[in-house]
Amino acid sequence: MTAVGWPLSLDDLRMAEAIIRPQIHWTPVLTSRSLDAIAGAELHFKCENFQKGGAFKFRGASHAVLCLSDAEAANGVATHSSGNHAAALALAATLRSVPTYVVMPRTTLQVKQQAVAAFGAEITLCEPTPEAREAGLAAVQARTGAVIIHPYNDERIIAGQASVGLELLGDVRRLNTILVPVGGGGLARGVCLAVAYLSPMTRVVGVEPEVADDARRSLEAGRIIPSQNPETIADGLRTSLGDLTFQVLQEHLENIVTVSEEAIARAMRLVWERLKIVIEPSAAVTAAVALEGLGDLAGQRVGVVLSGGNADLDRLPWL
Repeated sequence: MTAVGWPLSLDDLRMAEAIIRPQIHWTPVLTSRSLDAIAGAELHFKCENFQKGGAFKFRGASHAVLCLSDAEAANGVATHSSGNHAAALALAATLRSVPTYVVMPRTTLQVKQQAVAAFGAEITLCEPTPEAREAGLAAVQARTGAVIIHPYNDERIIAGQASVGLELLGDVRRLNTILVPVGGGGLARGVCLAVAYLSPMTRVVGVEPEVADDARRSLEAGRIIPSQNPETIADGLRTSLGDLTFQVLQEHLENIVTVSEEAIARAMRLVWERLKIVIEPSAAVTAAVALEGLGDLAGQRVGVVLSGGNADLDRLPWL
């Protein structure tokens, strides 16, 4: 597999999928006539909330851990994360009996800290800034000798996340558009590559919160504009793009649509009510685009990637 740079080949993506297939769930695609009527489009919801660990992150984490040699794995793995990647990496590492060290912002939801701890990870809390996360991770790595597995700026992670796109395209033919949330860009890049290889007529549209639109601004400016820990209920989308995700998204994303905090909460509640499934705010951003009539989707067959379901039930945004 290509160690750095891009693109990963279709063979790379299929090899990664084959490696993780025994360990991950092929998640279902759900539909709803009532949500179709609201959107004016045919919506196909790719439900990564049913993935192990409750989010798509388990795909990339599994691939990264399984690709390590025994010598590399001996000292464990380390990362920084606001929750889903940390839990996914801890679970994947536990399945290989590898220790996990996680640096988490002190503002991370308690439900996500508890999930990471439950999978056996050692947690170090830091200030909620990119600089503090990186400094904390460097200190942990120096102390433990663990292999750093970045949440999204890692080819092994991206190749694993691409399996979301491979599965969706295998289950639903002739999609006009796929909506995918954009945080660090690992999932979006993986889906973009899968679509470019297997369904080049399908457009991929990224989605961000209005108050956390650093990826949109980065693509418009032609350079990475770092996120500054924005205040959004979509806590998984507060991260900045990485250099391994930026260039591919520049070339393969149709555009990025932003949604308000109120729209995220409305979409999250509608999905809970109509699909009878639990999704978190970071997953609801894609549903919000469709259900708020954004993104020029009228009459289209639309893949809606619901990235995870690790919601804090004590802090639901509509309460």
